[in-house]
Amino acid sequence: MDEEMPFIQGHLITENDRITYIGTEAPEDQGQFTEIVDGTHKVIMPGLVNTHNHAAMSFLRGYADDLNLQVWLQEKMWPIEGKFTALDVKWGTALSVLEMLKGGTTTFVDMYDHMGEVAKVVEMSGMRGCLTRGVIGLVPPEVQQAKLEDAVSFAKEWHGQAGGRITTMMSPHAPYTCPPDYIEKIVQAAHDLDLPIHTHMSESPGEVEQNVKQYGERPVEHLRKLGVFGRPTLVAHAVHLTDEEIDVLKQYDVRVSHNAGSNLKLASGIARVPDLLRAGVLVSLGTDSSASNNNLDMFEEMRLAALIHKGVSGDPTAVPAGTALRMGTADGARSIWLNDTGMLKAGMKADFIALDADQPHFYPKSNFISHIVYSASAKDVTDVWVDGEQLVRKGICLTLDEEQVKYEFSRCFERLTQ
Repeated sequence: MDEEMPFIQGHLITENDRITYIGTEAPEDQGQFTEIVDGTHKVIMPGLVNTHNHAAMSFLRGYADDLNLQVWLQEKMWPIEGKFTALDVKWGTALSVLEMLKGGTTTFVDMYDHMGEVAKVVEMSGMRGCLTRGVIGLVPPEVQQAKLEDAVSFAKEWHGQAGGRITTMMSPHAPYTCPPDYIEKIVQAAHDLDLPIHTHMSESPGEVEQNVKQYGERPVEHLRKLGVFGRPTLVAHAVHLTDEEIDVLKQYDVRVSHNAGSNLKLASGIARVPDLLRAGVLVSLGTDSSASNNNLDMFEEMRLAALIHKGVSGDPTAVPAGTALRMGTADGARSIWLNDTGMLKAGMKADFIALDADQPHFYPKSNFISHIVYSASAKDVTDVWVDGEQLVRKGICLTLDEEQVKYEFSRCFERLTQ
């Protein structure tokens, strides 16, 4: 499935971790295959790519809803997150990975602490992860240094691991949580390791105002001057941008993770996605954490991206279904520099999913691009493959024990909330 071949009825062949054929003609000798999967009544599409998440925050789903960003973070999220142990991060991440896999997400970006535990879960699950130790710098210098060393150590240890399914980045949490000199140190580390940078940016009006008061400029110019955009960069949110700032993002090829559901729930605003797309900025989709979403359903993010920009602009063509689908798949993969996944095409990685299309909301059998974006949900996913390995079959995860994950997660949750 790509721009030249949006939908076909035919056959897909994989060998090892790659797609070797996709087309309408049936292969001549079907006896050569070790397994044949019947795709009748199924829609096969690229795996979804979630470009911004904090997976372990699954513990905070429903914990503090209906609050603005700064109150939500400072008074609710950070105090309980301060209690998280490595074990909590392990099982919180496992629950989110289970949710994502069963919902058709094959690749995700994660920014958090205890990232070695996150990486181990990703490795075991079989999915793909672009992982980064998020760093908040509002601490004494010696703690800053320890956090930076931890981030560097994690990146060195895990980049390219799990058969290449794990990649890493460097992440100053945000310009309002990291002093300028600390951001410069993180940028230098990214140069030294030849890694991209991921950060939150311009999420709320208050954040932008605070940046101007503290540093005399808005976040985009602030980060540009600190050298962040001198590295390949993915920013989350980018809700509050001027025309000039959009031009800067295009000039430096900064990629944007659009988190529609989270931004709506926290009333952070609505990103200027049509303007970003017109300017040629690469825009992908992310859920953010299940504490601010409150699920990790990328079908919901595609639908929101297609709908809200129509509503606020008065233009029904603002984000067409096909554009939203690319944002959730191919453009997501490109946004994290994974150029060999995100599409169904010979030579690409065999990361794909199957949806049960024999349901009322998939009829008539007409425009499946429209049905995927406007009608489907994570619950429609039946099967998932990554690197040609089947990870979900008939809705059951084959790599993680769902009952064990839910049990251990619940034990951790009880301790955290005592």
